[in-house]
Amino acid sequence: MNTQTNPLVRVAALSKSYSTGTGTLTLFRDLNFAIPRGEMLAIVGASGAGKSTLLHLLAAMDTPTSGDVVIDGTSLAKLNAAQQAAFRNRTIGYVWQAHYLLPEFTAEENVAMPLLARGEEQTAAQEKARYWLNEVGLGNRATHRSGELSGGEQQRVSLARALVTDPKLLLADEPTGNLDTTTGEAIFDLLKRLHESHGTTTAMVTHNPQIAAGCDRTLLLQDGTLLPG
Repeated sequence: MNTQTNPLVRVAALSKSYSTGTGTLTLFRDLNFAIPRGEMLAIVGASGAGKSTLLHLLAAMDTPTSGDVVIDGTSLAKLNAAQQAAFRNRTIGYVWQAHYLLPEFTAEENVAMPLLARGEEQTAAQEKARYWLNEVGLGNRATHRSGELSGGEQQRVSLARALVTDPKLLLADEPTGNLDTTTGEAIFDLLKRLHESHGTTTAMVTHNPQIAAGCDRTLLLQDGTLLPG
């Protein structure tokens, strides 16, 4: 892995502040780091440190107060809202702590949605959805709705949905946070296997030290700055 040249992600002088009733809350300031292609990065820190906000900035779901994120040569600061949405759909997969599956649709339909949203033909989208459900071990659950799935199965479906677009960057915000220890470890093992077998670059927020230790590198977000974990 080349950690020095041509990383997938470059973060430059990134800051995020919010106005409050009594002044300004600065979550972090002047963050500078890179994520090499193929790396699995863990981001850790106390609750309220800004970890999820940082992930949202990497996903072009929020706007920084200053600074920029460059992903695969594209400056997010130079994209308008529509361009950011298209970029997310094409380049980024996102796994939330909650699965956010639509309950009225089957597992296959949920996984196919990002492809249908960008205009892909339904038959092709369904075929890719079935492939990814097989990859996460749920090929036999494709026609089940989310309410018919266990918590671990729901999170597997959400992982398949994040990967169905073949993203270059996978972002995961506490993907095991709502699961028991055994199920959470199984989800992380699956995520890591897919990360390695499909050559994805991954950044994950976690409170779990065992999961962080299983990643290639850890960064600690503390007191508005990033430190080696």
